[in-house]
Amino acid sequence: MKRVTGIGGIFFHAKDPVALRAWYKRHLGIDVLEWGGAAFTWTDDAGKPAKGTTIWSVGAEDNGHFAPGKASFMINYRVADLDALLAVLREEGCNVLEKPEDSEYGKFGWVMDPENNKVELWEPPAGQ
Repeated sequence: MKRVTGIGGIFFHAKDPVALRAWYKRHLGIDVLEWGGAAFTWTDDAGKPAKGTTIWSVGAEDNGHFAPGKASFMINYRVADLDALLAVLREEGCNVLEKPEDSEYGKFGWVMDPENNKVELWEPPAGQ
């Protein structure tokens, strides 16, 4: 069974997310959109667009999205079969958080790593 197939996104908190987003836009050229992040479209070896994107986003440190983790970041990993992977992780004794979510953006589930960082697992919608 495949487990992680890539990075779906990198999310982190900031004391002043507006200022931090502006810094990244000005100094690193990241095209920060109104929703607070950017979507990097994947390309193949020839530079042509490929299926998939990686999301980059800065949010307010008090938004609670990373709870119960205490880290100021969360990495979202792409997976091929979220339900199967969550079942295996539970069997292996991992701290899998309850209530996976299903949305127009795909299926999401979470597991806590041994350092108490919340890890997001994402199964994209079919065709992505």
